[in-house]
Amino acid sequence: MTDKDVLLGYATQDKSGRSGVYPVHLNLKRANRHGLIAGATGTGKTVTLQALAESFSQQGVPVFLADVKGDISGISQPGKSHPKVNERLQALGQPLDQWRGCPTVFWDLYGKQGHPIRATISDMGPVLLSRLMGLNETQEGVLNIAFAVADDNGLLLLDLKDLRAMLQHVASTAAELGSLYGNVSKSSVGAIQRRLLMLERSGAKKFFGEPMLELDDLIQVDDSGFGFVNVLVANKLVQEPDVYSTLLLWLMSELFENLPEIGDPEKPKLVVFFDEAHLMFKNTPQALIDKIEQVVRLIRSKGVGVYFITQSPGDIPDSVLAQLANRVQHALRAFTPKEQKVVRSAAQTFRSDKSFSVQDAISEMGVGEALISTLMANGAPSMVKRSLVKPPVSRIGAAKRAEVREILLQSPFAQKYDTAIDRESAFEKLAQRAATAAKAAAAEKPPRKRAHAAPKPRGRPRQSIAETFVKSVVRSLGGRTGRALVRGILGSLFKGR
Repeated sequence: MTDKDVLLGYATQDKSGRSGVYPVHLNLKRANRHGLIAGATGTGKTVTLQALAESFSQQGVPVFLADVKGDISGISQPGKSHPKVNERLQALGQPLDQWRGCPTVFWDLYGKQGHPIRATISDMGPVLLSRLMGLNETQEGVLNIAFAVADDNGLLLLDLKDLRAMLQHVASTAAELGSLYGNVSKSSVGAIQRRLLMLERSGAKKFFGEPMLELDDLIQVDDSGFGFVNVLVANKLVQEPDVYSTLLLWLMSELFENLPEIGDPEKPKLVVFFDEAHLMFKNTPQALIDKIEQVVRLIRSKGVGVYFITQSPGDIPDSVLAQLANRVQHALRAFTPKEQKVVRSAAQTFRSDKSFSVQDAISEMGVGEALISTLMANGAPSMVKRSLVKPPVSRIGAAKRAEVREILLQSPFAQKYDTAIDRESAFEKLAQRAATAAKAAAAEKPPRKRAHAAPKPRGRPRQSIAETFVKSVVRSLGGRTGRALVRGILGSLFKGR
């Protein structure tokens, strides 16, 4: 192993099939060719993820990973002696006294166990938002029109209330917009508004707003040259799978669109681990899968390695799976014909030297064992090796709450992200326009004659578009906070009316 390698584990068989122990490593220069960690529940995927993440960190490579089970936060703390861990280290000829944690930053969409991670509506874009809300093709078209009108009128879409106000504006001016942008169905706008309400209640409201996450803050090293491990606390977030998967897709898209091209660096600029990766592809339209495949294929030239963690390789679409060159396959269970087919398919993806049956090994391996195949220095895949995975030197399991709090208090990002910002955007500007238009319309009304009062018209009086929009905004905001905000913005303009 050289300083350009990441240690993954130790093979227990050589090319001739003889038992032995020799290192299996991942070439750092090929680490941006992406990877897959697969295996049934309880076979050791999480520990493999932790060990690989800390190995990258030790080589000065920053890491972003999603902690969906709440048991990877221990990567921030030194490990300690344990009989099973010591037994594995001794079997691999590793020292028993080199425990250490990794420099760690905790992120949490809800802002409770880490710094809030946010994106603006504009940066999320209509494609990912349509997926997040489960919109049909017609509704997605209306959402695209709302974004186009916002762009053409210089209206910032930062949070959910901006998008809601923009949709109300598009619905109320549909006749004027139709010739330029296309027809807008009010029923489609209503359907989108209902999905927005569901999205807000799911907790996604906290995801949209400012300050938005700056990618450079994920690509940091400490004073010792160790890469920071960015842990997304996702044990509650994963209970909202659409929000979780959309956040990960957004992050990958942002990295692809904003990082400069650097080709194949000596080591990755960032490595991203996506746990429960099957959620990214569940109920995803083919057009978006094609986009993901394109991003995965091209993002390596930005120096980013993407590693998916899931139970079965079959959870990943073939077009994406073909881009994952570095493989760690833990055991799969094969009790049913369907499961046996999955095992056969997984075995066929490896380059075998025929010294052992890959298919049998996938079914027989114990906890902490894996089949490992990586890209060699010349770019060719290595022969698959049945291996014992190297245990992490950081703590296995969750960090204590007090330990996480201490890390958050010392974090350089606390002042930058912990307090939300609500600057003037589409909601405020549209409300101000509507108020100004309503006031101007009121000033243009002729004075009422005193001598002969006109008969009162039957039914409800017609309202101007501006008045309708203002009242719609007020109704949509609902609660005390919303009503107070509208009073603050519009109150002075409507005094005496």
